[in-house]
Order: sequence, then structure tokens, then C-alpha cells
Amino acid sequence: MEFQKDNRFVSGRLKSVTFAYKGAFKLITTEHSVMTQFSIGILMTIAGFYFNITTTEWLFQVFAIGLVMSVEGLNTAVEKVADFIHPEFHERIGFIKDIAAGAVFFAALTAIVIGAIIYVPKF
Repeated sequence: MEFQKDNRFVSGRLKSVTFAYKGAFKLITTEHSVMTQFSIGILMTIAGFYFNITTTEWLFQVFAIGLVMSVEGLNTAVEKVADFIHPEFHERIGFIKDIAAGAVFFAALTAIVIGAIIYVPKF
């Protein structure tokens, strides 16, 4: 069966959203690093309600959670493509995967700083 792109505006967008939802569900249910980040995001959301953070703090927190989850998803995609192209260990593939993991590190570090700015004063 060959894939046929749906060029109609509404049904095409609905299919795109369906694919995105399926991809997000697959990320959260199959990738351990994403499961961990998702769990931390839930805990931080609970903390936000518990500490009654301001609207501005919510904006930064939601942005930080979204940033980490997005970059983690892209990192997973890079790793899957790299493994598909070259299943055995290869130095250059390892280099590419390390760079993608480094991007997650920067996003996570940013989220930690944002969390510290929001929550340390509350203790």
C-alpha cells in the first residue's frame, strides 16, 4: 500500500494532529529517557499547584518542560535514524548521537535553572 498525502485543508490537518499524537504517545510509552522527563514534568506541575506559582512562573515552567520534552523527542528521532542507517557501532554515528544528547543536556540544564529560580525562594 502506498502512502497518499491528504491535500485537503481540514482533513489533512486532522491527520497531521493524529500522527503527532501517536508519535507523542509512542515517545512517552516506549522511551525511558522521555518517560523520566515526562514524570519530572508532572512532578513540577504538581509542585506549581502546591506552591501556587505566579502566571509568569507558570509560563517559564511550561516553556521549560516543553523545551526538554521537544529536544528529547528530537534526540530520540536522531538516535533511531542513526541506528537504522548504521546498526553496528560506528565512531561518526556515535559522534552524532553524542551531539544530540548534548542538546538534551543544554535543555535540561536550562529547565533546572528555571526551576531553581522559581522554587528555591519558596523554601
